[in-house]
Amino acid sequence: MKLLSAVIPCYNEEENVTDFYHEFMKNESFFRERDTELELWYIDDGSSDRTAFRVKEMAAQDKRVHLLSFSRNFGKEAAIYAGMEKAKGDYIVFMDADLQDPPSILPEMFGYLSEGYDSVATRRVNRKGEPPVRSFFARMFYRIMRKISRTEIMDGARDYRLMSRQVVDAILSMPEYNRFSKGIFGWVGFQTKWMEFENIERKKGETKWSFWKLFLYSLDGITAFSTTPLAFAAFMGVLFCLAAFALILFTIVRKAVFGDPTSGWPSLVCIISLISGVQLFCLGIVGQYLAKTYMEVKRRPIYLIKEEI
Repeated sequence: MKLLSAVIPCYNEEENVTDFYHEFMKNESFFRERDTELELWYIDDGSSDRTAFRVKEMAAQDKRVHLLSFSRNFGKEAAIYAGMEKAKGDYIVFMDADLQDPPSILPEMFGYLSEGYDSVATRRVNRKGEPPVRSFFARMFYRIMRKISRTEIMDGARDYRLMSRQVVDAILSMPEYNRFSKGIFGWVGFQTKWMEFENIERKKGETKWSFWKLFLYSLDGITAFSTTPLAFAAFMGVLFCLAAFALILFTIVRKAVFGDPTSGWPSLVCIISLISGVQLFCLGIVGQYLAKTYMEVKRRPIYLIKEEI
């Protein structure tokens, strides 16, 4: 018998964890026919509601349900990593508890693994239900990542992904603190099949991803899988040095040939302000990479466990 492990990160999903269980178990007969058993790992990411209590109720009735509770909110990336460490399956699938990752397409995803693929990833073909501004910046992020990074990050990619044990072990060999799973999935390689599906709106509760959190998450992705911003900072430094030399020569020649006096202070203030702004911007880019390095060398644990069932 093979084993399929479902890893479900949860943060204040009290209203959804039970519904997810029932929807997921609709595939039980399909996997039983293929000699594959199921287990579910709910990773409670420091929820402040009764998410853990609901999972405990299910675990008491079904021994295939497991719970891992964090001591506080460490973030979805930590929950995904913890799930990979705990799951013992020959195949592992990551799914959100809010049912935006439809369990109904899991049998089709499993079929592609049988055809020889190492992993099956999903992407949304539209962003129905999202605010237009958020959708615009999301598309811009993926467009920028495709240009500045060598790692494949598909537009609209979800964390909903089914992988073989070999792929999971490869990801676990990367215990970095600053994690960006979408980039890590692409970096490890292996043969991946992409599946598209229509965006499904959350039925209960509210999303935990605000625009600001998504913006910070995008910065994590850029700094984790591209050094282009550092090259941009260096380029801006060289560009402004050349511009400064050109302006110096222009001023000297104008004074020597035409005898024109030097322009007044307003233009000088504007130039100083512009250059200072660019310097601070480039310093901020360097600071982002330095901050990531600082967190890595601390070697703090990615998560801390409060309870495991």
